[in-house]
Amino acid sequence: MMMKRTPLSLASIVLFSLLTGCSTIGQLTGQSESIEYKSTVTGDPLSIPPDLTQASDNTHYKAPEGTASLSAYSASQRNQSANPADRVLPQAAGVQVMRDGTLRWLIVDESAEVLYPKIIEFWGNQGFTIQSQNAKAGLIETDWAENRAKIPEGWLRSALGSVLDQVFDSGERDRFSTRLERVNGKTEVYISHQHMEETPTGDGTAFKWVFGKEDPGLNAAMLARLMVYLGTDQQKAAQDIKNASQDAGPGTTAQMADGQASLLVNESFDRAWRRVGVAIDSARFTVEDRNRDQGDYYIRYLDTDTGEKIEQQTVFGRMFGTRNAAEPQKMRVHLAQQGGGTAVTVLNQDGQQMTDATARRILSVLDKNLKDAQ
Repeated sequence: MMMKRTPLSLASIVLFSLLTGCSTIGQLTGQSESIEYKSTVTGDPLSIPPDLTQASDNTHYKAPEGTASLSAYSASQRNQSANPADRVLPQAAGVQVMRDGTLRWLIVDESAEVLYPKIIEFWGNQGFTIQSQNAKAGLIETDWAENRAKIPEGWLRSALGSVLDQVFDSGERDRFSTRLERVNGKTEVYISHQHMEETPTGDGTAFKWVFGKEDPGLNAAMLARLMVYLGTDQQKAAQDIKNASQDAGPGTTAQMADGQASLLVNESFDRAWRRVGVAIDSARFTVEDRNRDQGDYYIRYLDTDTGEKIEQQTVFGRMFGTRNAAEPQKMRVHLAQQGGGTAVTVLNQDGQQMTDATARRILSVLDKNLKDAQ
């Protein structure tokens, strides 16, 4: 637990002592909630891309302050063309949980066009603002948010919530990425996240944010919440996530020879495509598009480890439109079946294989994320 580093009055210190004593009440009574996110960013109103269902001008598409809830009006608008009986108890889409090692994902019996805006609403409902969305690539990324459930809780927290928000900080932040894939008329949904923790510097005089390890259990928990949001019974969602059977045998292994600009994944193309996609999400590469038939993920990557000086834009540059010297490169992460495995390489914008240090760094990150997910 971490307090914000601001001067505290005697009353604040007393408040901390009281809350520390009450923090276990919710846990002992079984009322404790382990996930309660609040975005640290106030965003612009959300918008649905023009090639998907247009959103009406309501509060569900505005950046939430705290946890938003699904409005009955929005639900009725979404179901107004359905059978009247469905408006009372709408039929939930079929949802199946799949598992491969520590990786879990959903297969939903709905098209990506129908599911995409629902997932945007879901993240708003969970207390997040949307940092970016790319309908063409099937990607939705949230801004950083704090899990307020890690703040001391109890009746006093409920009574003095606004005061508590000003005094306490969990010192942890998460942001999530959701990726949709079309498969045989259904939609696969993957959730991954990045985690950061505020830690003291070596001399103890200041604090800095450092990346922590991704928690597959947190990804699974958010998948369960998404299942409930889509209409699955809460108990069934928890059981399905817990009891999801293995989709295949042992986890993926990857091998990258020293100095080589290729990565060999000892899996079939379909399984490698799935796991490399999740590794790209976890690495937070900017994905512009993908083509499963050709085996390409189209990414933009800014290599900051080349040793070259990256010039930041000056005030005059921003005013008069001069370009920043730091421009991300467009490239492809390419997968191709090779014997019983799959070769992963990096291609430039012209489709030629890259063998330089940048390509090796990208493959090294993917290699690490693949092994972490086993």
